Amino acid sequence: MSIRTLPLLFLNLGGEMLYILDQRLRAQNIPGDKARKDEWTEVDRKRVMNDIISTMFNQKFMEELFKPQELYSKKALRTVYDRLAHASIMRLNQASMDKLYDLMTMAFKYQVLLCPRPKDVLLVTLNHLDAIKGLIQDSPTILHQVDETFRQLTDIYGGLSAGEFQLIRQTLLIFFQDLHIRVSIFLKDKVQNSNGRFVLPVSGPVPWGTEVPGLIRTFNHKGEEVKKTEFKHGGSYVAAPKEGSLELYGDRVLKLGTNMYSANRPVETHMSAASKNLASRTQESIVPNPLAKEELNLLARLIGGMEMQKPSGPEPGFRLNLFTTDEEEEQAALTRPEELSYEVINIQATQDQLANDELARIMGEFEITDQSRRNASKGDDWLAMMDEL
Repeated sequence: MSIRTLPLLFLNLGGEMLYILDQRLRAQNIPGDKARKDEWTEVDRKRVMNDIISTMFNQKFMEELFKPQELYSKKALRTVYDRLAHASIMRLNQASMDKLYDLMTMAFKYQVLLCPRPKDVLLVTLNHLDAIKGLIQDSPTILHQVDETFRQLTDIYGGLSAGEFQLIRQTLLIFFQDLHIRVSIFLKDKVQNSNGRFVLPVSGPVPWGTEVPGLIRTFNHKGEEVKKTEFKHGGSYVAAPKEGSLELYGDRVLKLGTNMYSANRPVETHMSAASKNLASRTQESIVPNPLAKEELNLLARLIGGMEMQKPSGPEPGFRLNLFTTDEEEEQAALTRPEELSYEVINIQATQDQLANDELARIMGEFEITDQSRRNASKGDDWLAMMDEL
């Protein structure tokens, strides 16, 4: 397991989350002079994007994120994204957050699987950062935060060996193992089967620095080439035009990690039978995990670095529903296997009073009051905002 994987996982999943939210926000935009009090405008969209991105790239948060450390469990990482999604005026119920998280994880899993080289996962990350910068062009302070993260990425990962990137890729694939959520956009493009597994292509550019398959060279004991044999590889491969750039405004060449929702395509998620069967067999052990306390301590530090943007003024939070109706959302919450529903972890410690106080302080800062939830009426017309996702 690589201790350098967490920043890449977090930034790429966060980028996918921003793609989804921005696409639906844009689809619901109403001109400001025609919008009612309970309707979203372009100003609201920018505000939401700025709040989430500013929190995501907070300096203290990035400092904790880039420290060498093991990956968190899926539930622990999900807790971080729950806090991040609620850094704006939006509010999501657990079922909607589950659906959003499914889209995020399956998109990045697909990108990792299709990376021509292990090192290309860095280019995928830079593609996400490039697109995020496009969402905040009018916010120079937040742009600076993203550029600083870019610098950290290239400083830390630019000099890693191919073997180290291979270990990072392997760690990512272990994290995504047994996740087979069907996504309509992948099914329509025929890059995902009905069982939720992805279809690897047999065409396109080969990894940079390699040759198109189809030729076997035979060498003698002196290292001299003595024979060439051609074979049919069954694919349609071409040589890579050039290597992707790690420069701030460079050409990444690789398209993985760019915004696949920009075409305004409807996206649905469905749990495959394989995932349902797996859930019934892989219930979490009730035996205490000796590493759990350390993981929660690390998670507390990580969340503690987040400076949440609290809504100003009398505006309540916007209720956000990724399903067509409230009933559909409730049904999804009831039918989703408990083992695959990443309920937010309540961080508590019972033996160390100082840790208790600190954790309580950190988590208390992020609490959403019941009053705010009851007053979340402004977004009632937004209940179907993401019904096509």
